[in-house]
Amino acid sequence: MEANYEYPLDLDWSKSEMIKVTTLYTLVEDAYEKGVDRANLLAAYAGFKEVVPDKGTERRLGREFEQASGYSIYRVMKAAQATTAGRVRVKEAAHDARGARSKH
Repeated sequence: MEANYEYPLDLDWSKSEMIKVTTLYTLVEDAYEKGVDRANLLAAYAGFKEVVPDKGTERRLGREFEQASGYSIYRVMKAAQATTAGRVRVKEAAHDARGARSKH
């Protein structure tokens, strides 16, 4: 991970739960930066949902991740669900204009 921000994590999660969540975060970044395999992305999201089953916590983590990185989990997952193509790529980060990636 070469990003200059920290992923939003819950310190009560086990190591394997943290890996599931950070795997999704990494694939969301990759979806913006270079594109990702759709099946891998959907599998990572399923793993994320095992750790974060409730929508409220998912939304909170999504907002925190987007504020830190400029990348939207929601937009990437919508793109993945809207296509049958093998790869998912989202063209622009939601907050690039604000310089979110240069903070921290």
